[in-house]
Amino acid sequence: MFKEFKEFISKGNVIDLAVGLIMATYFGAIVKSLVDDILMPPIGKLLGGVDFSQLKIIIQKPIAAVTDAKGNISIAEVPEVSLMYGNFINTVITFIIVAFSIFLVVKAYNKIKKKKEEAPAKPTEPTKEELLLTEIRDLLKNK
Repeated sequence: MFKEFKEFISKGNVIDLAVGLIMATYFGAIVKSLVDDILMPPIGKLLGGVDFSQLKIIIQKPIAAVTDAKGNISIAEVPEVSLMYGNFINTVITFIIVAFSIFLVVKAYNKIKKKKEEAPAKPTEPTKEELLLTEIRDLLKNK
């Protein structure tokens, strides 16, 4: 079983997949930074100084902890409950950019692959044995 696993893990496809996964992870991080740090601030500025990462709908406002004179907590602190739709917009834009980039890479790969398939294969020259057999065949035909 270990031998099979060793053969599986040493195949080129597994290594290629691992490299692709690592590259995709960091590519996603770069695109996220591009959207969050470069694209969205000017868009927010054009829309009147909106910070998309802070856009939200508050469902419940936060409640501060209430203590009595003795220091006992009568109402525990409750955090804010909100829908962070600004972060969702950033994530959707990030997804669209990543999807388009992957589309371009796959399109380029398919184009290169198609060119390789279309390239005509050189006809191979017959081997010495084939030439000899052809001569023998021709001699037998002439008899």
